[in-house]
Amino acid sequence: MSIKLRRVAKLVANQEDAGSLPYVALENVESWTGHLTSAFEDLLLRESPDAGVCLVEHGDVLFGKLRPYLAKIWRAPERVYASSELMAIRGGQDVDSRWLEYLAMSKPVVEWAIATSEGVKMPRTNWEKLGEFIIDDLPSLKAQGAIADFLEGETERIDALLASRQRLLELLALRRTAVMLAGVSGAYTSTSSVSSPVPWLEAQPPDWRTAKLSLVASLGSGHTPSRSHPEWWTDCTVPWITTGEVAEMRTDREEYVRETRERISDLGIANSSATIHPAGTVVLCRTASAGYSAIMASDMATSQDFATWTCGPLLRPRFLLLCLRAMRQDLLGRLAMGSTHKTIYMPDIESLRIPLPDVQEQDRIVVEVWARLHKINRLEDTLKAQSELLVERRRALITAAVTGQLDIPEVAA
Repeated sequence: MSIKLRRVAKLVANQEDAGSLPYVALENVESWTGHLTSAFEDLLLRESPDAGVCLVEHGDVLFGKLRPYLAKIWRAPERVYASSELMAIRGGQDVDSRWLEYLAMSKPVVEWAIATSEGVKMPRTNWEKLGEFIIDDLPSLKAQGAIADFLEGETERIDALLASRQRLLELLALRRTAVMLAGVSGAYTSTSSVSSPVPWLEAQPPDWRTAKLSLVASLGSGHTPSRSHPEWWTDCTVPWITTGEVAEMRTDREEYVRETRERISDLGIANSSATIHPAGTVVLCRTASAGYSAIMASDMATSQDFATWTCGPLLRPRFLLLCLRAMRQDLLGRLAMGSTHKTIYMPDIESLRIPLPDVQEQDRIVVEVWARLHKINRLEDTLKAQSELLVERRRALITAAVTGQLDIPEVAA
């Protein structure tokens, strides 16, 4: 018998302050998994919840309202506060809360929420719409429990496989850093080493020189033309690197910035401290996303969030990039200032030192390091593809189980 969701579950209304409780926000909930992004006990405690925050009880199912996050679903294990961006749904006496959570994660419910969400800039669903979802055949309470037991076991196995792949990805990330550090330490091109005078480097070949970076590359920065002059922001043709490009730098998989999200005009450059740097210039983000670096693929400008180096004849840009990426943890740990948003200040950047083999050896190092990094990239791609298949398998299994497409013996019994 078909029945609407609102007939077997209800929306939990906002309630009064119940004291200090864990607080679950939209960003704390993973998509499609029913898990949190951090340990439950680490969630922020609120002395006084904001207006619109909901007090939910054990078993209540939280459902992301915003269209990009409609698959963010989580069942509360105890009394907690929930963000106003999460809809709290409580099952009736004929509903197993675990089955209700799996139903909410099923493809039909999420697709219904997407189709019925409203709004232009930030489309969102609501209970008036979601409650109209039709359950084709509501299982008995006993059958719901059997389905939930089955799915708990199966999803636990899938989650273990996903966790193992995540651990391997984390190890590969460490291996990536180790490969770059070994390369700029001379491990792939030399058979002997001595202690290095460079602060972030333990050892280097005895015949290598070291240099203050600003002596072998021209140090620069960038600027943002005043937004109060609209005429400076018309006919924008110059690629302009901002913190929006850092997301692509974070993986360390690409060497070059080829496209930028924003551009500035020649007039804006002429009326500010912005500078057009030549192709091959190396950039380092030194503010909010401090420590990430890349090479300009063409002539570009940057915002003031970046330091730039245009290499002289003794230094190759690709080798410098490996040095900057290898020293990232030292940069952030020793030189970056600030507790929330790290900033590396220009006087510290001016003091940076690097190893300096001859340019022919720099070229050999770059080739050897990237041959190894490409192997890591392929392994990462394989693991990510496997993880995507596992996530899809999880979703399909949940959907099949709650819609009666799977033959679960305990349900038939």
